[in-house]
Amino acid sequence: MTRISSHAASVPRFRRSVAHPLFWPLLTLILLVLGNGLVNPAFLSLHWRDGHLYGNLVDIANRAAPLILVSLGATLVIAIRGLDISVGAVLAIAATVAAWMIGGEAGVTRFPMAVAVAATLAGAALCGLWNGLLVVKLGMQPIVATLILMVAGRGVAQLLADGQILTVYYKPYAYFGNGFLFGLPFSLYVIAAVC
Repeated sequence: MTRISSHAASVPRFRRSVAHPLFWPLLTLILLVLGNGLVNPAFLSLHWRDGHLYGNLVDIANRAAPLILVSLGATLVIAIRGLDISVGAVLAIAATVAAWMIGGEAGVTRFPMAVAVAATLAGAALCGLWNGLLVVKLGMQPIVATLILMVAGRGVAQLLADGQILTVYYKPYAYFGNGFLFGLPFSLYVIAAVC
């Protein structure tokens, strides 16, 4: 009798685990990583070099950081049954503001980095405010409202950049994407702070 009741109790627990929204994505990720590890055992290798942790898994996490940041915002929109298709344009505007404010000469910046980062975040927040006003105040469908910024946003970014490709050579700013802290890429700490 005890064996049957414990088995019966484990079945609902298993069903709850399988029904959890993260179960299938995490299982898929684990299977992909293990599959890559079986095909190429070096895929899973990690090693220290010059005080930094290197390996495919670290590279994947580092390169996924911008996508994770964008998807966190999109998740909030989807959670309230909305849809935001302007995230790429908002990213383009924010990146252009940052690149313009930092400047293009090596070791020289137009504005202090803290001001440039604040202006970048303010620019992205203004884009979000614009989308919010269209949806909440004017009653537009979210997909239509964000379609406007998706189409116009890249043009706004080109206007801000004066049609030029902006290149940043300022090392402290490059640290956000390429720097290491305590052996791990700095972008992973940004993701951890935002989550």
